[in-house]
Amino acid sequence: MSTYTVAQVTTAGGPFEIVEREVTEPGRGQVAITVEACGVCHSDSFFVDAVMPGVTFPVVAGHEIAGRIEQLGEGTRDQGWQVGDRVTVGWFGGSCHHCTPCRQGDFIVCPDLKVPGWSYDGGFAERVIAPVDALARIPDALAATDAGPMACAGVTTFNGLRRSSAQPGDLVAVLGIGGLGHLGVQYAAAMGFETVAIARGADKADFAKRLGAHHYVDNTTDTPVADALRSLGGAKVVLATAGSSEAIAATVDGLSHRGELVVIGAAPTPLGISPLQLITSARIIRGHPSGTAQDVQDTMAFSALHGIRPMTEAVPLDQAGEAYRKMLAGTARFRMVLTTG
Repeated sequence: MSTYTVAQVTTAGGPFEIVEREVTEPGRGQVAITVEACGVCHSDSFFVDAVMPGVTFPVVAGHEIAGRIEQLGEGTRDQGWQVGDRVTVGWFGGSCHHCTPCRQGDFIVCPDLKVPGWSYDGGFAERVIAPVDALARIPDALAATDAGPMACAGVTTFNGLRRSSAQPGDLVAVLGIGGLGHLGVQYAAAMGFETVAIARGADKADFAKRLGAHHYVDNTTDTPVADALRSLGGAKVVLATAGSSEAIAATVDGLSHRGELVVIGAAPTPLGISPLQLITSARIIRGHPSGTAQDVQDTMAFSALHGIRPMTEAVPLDQAGEAYRKMLAGTARFRMVLTTG
């Protein structure tokens, strides 16, 4: 029997183990993918630590998967895919197709969303079986190590901006320039927004400008972030990528009238925002979840066109534990990516 290698966790918060699994066939509506690269996302900890309901062990995490189709399951051959096609599978790993959001075409908020690493084995492996509706086609211009992170970090920031109320020329701020934010700044500038990067420390200013930011705000100075944004005319949109409720809340008074706070950075604590901060200037707060397979494909096409790439550190699959710990510690620059032979 043929086997393949996975990096799995057998208990909540436990260490990663490199083990062999027996190869299985894709079922109806599924494809088997040879994994070439898989990004390591902070959301993987939801499953590794069993934070989300219904997690079963052992867990093979990873929802920033890039690879090639190796086998088509029954019912997939008439959907335009062929063996050898380069594809990604991201946080959107398939949907139920019959709930109200799915029937309305809003697949990403399906209550039965199939997330790799939660609903089925993820991409910390040499091989993955995934639903065919989760596939996004990788452009020739993108390497697998670039395409993988686009399936979660990329699409989340890209979609968060393009579905916001901002128009070209508007002032748009990106809070945080880490794994999500370093892509958000690049997308904001490429979309024609007057782009503000907000981060901790004066030493990040030059890096923010290299990413395309027109302005940099150091949120550790005595000048409140809201005052700095108002001095620039007020932000039409703040894309909050940092996982800090305090830092997110500090931007609200820097929004312009009818400005919009788009929250994509997950934080466990409540936002300290009063109703009056929203009512008087008709401001909006909106959570934004990732994107569908088509959104991922749009993200990659836009990235290829504008030369936008994630900054990654690639390591072999057998170093999954080290890569995961580096991600958790915040020392990755800026996306850890596991690669297979």
